[in-house]
Amino acid sequence: MDIEKMTPRRPYMLRAFYEWLVDNDLTPHLVVDATMPGVRVPEEFIQDGQIILNIAPRAVGNLELGNEAITFSARFSGRPHSVIAPLYSVQAIYARENGAGTMFDPEEAYLDSETKAAETMAAEDLENTTSMGVSGLSSVPTEASIDVEDEASPSDEPPKPKGRPSLRVIK
Repeated sequence: MDIEKMTPRRPYMLRAFYEWLVDNDLTPHLVVDATMPGVRVPEEFIQDGQIILNIAPRAVGNLELGNEAITFSARFSGRPHSVIAPLYSVQAIYARENGAGTMFDPEEAYLDSETKAAETMAAEDLENTTSMGVSGLSSVPTEASIDVEDEASPSDEPPKPKGRPSLRVIK
């Protein structure tokens, strides 16, 4: 069989490295390109277009290492999020403790997926933009039209205590 016709090796390698890291009591982390289409991660944790995800069993719920995407639920700063990382967006898996792991080379199958996903998202964005039309626009009040009464006046705020902060015991 020709190598171009074979399924991508990334999902199999990823599952093998994940299992190896967990079996050795290490914390597996994923490096995901968050700029790729189809990636759903909390945007406030993206740095330089990438996000590093802790996928240790104790850190995530409902982890699925599928052939097309990695999905799980996790808490970020105490808030629950559902995460979706298509396999073409995964760049590496490694152990937090010692860096053991691997980086993934681009694969032809994923280059096609990236192009198709980007085209699909661009078409959806175009449909959303054209369907909204002019009716989606609304006026925004300028500074001159804002009433002074809308702003909080100093008398609305509670008085600030003076002196050192203190606690009082109530029995």
